[in-house]
Amino acid sequence: MTRPWPGPLFAVAALLLIATLTTPVAAVLVAMRPDEAIGTLASSGAAALRVSLIASAGATLVATLLGVPAGYWLAQLPLRLRAAAIFLLALPLAFPPVASGLILIYVLGTNSPLGGWLALHGLTVPDSLLGVAVAEFFVSGSFVAIAATAAFGMLDPIYTDTARTLGASEWRIFARVALPAAAASIGAGIAFAWLRAIGEYGATSILAFHPTSLPVALYVALSASGVREALALCYGFIILAGIVLAAAWILRRGVVQ
Repeated sequence: MTRPWPGPLFAVAALLLIATLTTPVAAVLVAMRPDEAIGTLASSGAAALRVSLIASAGATLVATLLGVPAGYWLAQLPLRLRAAAIFLLALPLAFPPVASGLILIYVLGTNSPLGGWLALHGLTVPDSLLGVAVAEFFVSGSFVAIAATAAFGMLDPIYTDTARTLGASEWRIFARVALPAAAASIGAGIAFAWLRAIGEYGATSILAFHPTSLPVALYVALSASGVREALALCYGFIILAGIVLAAAWILRRGVVQ
């Protein structure tokens, strides 16, 4: 049966939203020649890109390893407890990025008890690659857990209950039944967590201005060299975002089909 189309008002709203959000991005792509953007990235943004890729990969990996099992457990909680837990997980997402950086420097700075203890054991968080990863994890780690909780919560319990009656362990149910069924939504959450991590500026610039991540390099380029060089780094961000979103879309289609 053919699904009926909504009225034209909904189509106009959708097209206007898409146009207003994508037109500025398209303008940057048109304004910069690919060879010019790649040349600027190679000369002034390569080191920053490497820092961002390593830190964001680490932050997203930790968010995935913790967030997916946590989401499975949270999905089993009563609704009120689950809502309270998601509220706590979402708190860092509601902070302004600068506030997140101030919170982290207060807790992990070398003058704080925890930061001083870590420094004595060879783990200096401020102005280190670890600091970049920590800041990115703080602002993005909730995405995976929240997406996993929603995905596991929508599964039909008949499958997991049947597996339990057949004697399957909880870990086997998670790995063989629940995770494959929820993989598409969880994958989307992981992709958005990575994009949020690699694009973080405020918290990263306060906790770990050095080594320079790509968002910090973007701000430095804008301050030192003007809009043109900064746009070249924006071009790189757009390409990265397009690759990740396209990969997430392909994986989602593969899982759903």
